[in-house]
Amino acid sequence: MEKYDCLKLENQLCFPLYACSKEITRKYKPLLDKLDLTYTQYIAMMFLWEHKEANVKTLGEALFLDSGTLSPLLKTLESKGFVERERNKQDERNLVIKLTKKGENLREKAVDVPPSIAKCVNLSANEAQMLYNILYKILNGGKDSGKNN
Repeated sequence: MEKYDCLKLENQLCFPLYACSKEITRKYKPLLDKLDLTYTQYIAMMFLWEHKEANVKTLGEALFLDSGTLSPLLKTLESKGFVERERNKQDERNLVIKLTKKGENLREKAVDVPPSIAKCVNLSANEAQMLYNILYKILNGGKDSGKNN
């Protein structure tokens, strides 16, 4: 192996991950445009549909987003009427995000998004599960996700 082989694009794990992420997000765009959501807003809503409410720190950790990204995203979701932001009464520093009725109703419109995306990704169920596990292993610093879908 030559000294500079490690710098070849074809030898980078990060590049196909980056390119796939962009491609998948591009496939989401027309589906999410119908919901008036960006991809990042969509994943925040998915978390809230599951948990109904969360503080900003918990939401950020779950989505791997920092507060600089999350704050404007949540303001936008609030302006669209999908969520409410309110200070925790016991700790004013703690901001709680809650789904509104409009936000909850959006869930029904979003239910067709995952199957539509699954049709765009040419993987068997087993391959998709393996990829999911590998990606979460990377995100979790080398520890397995422990989840089998």
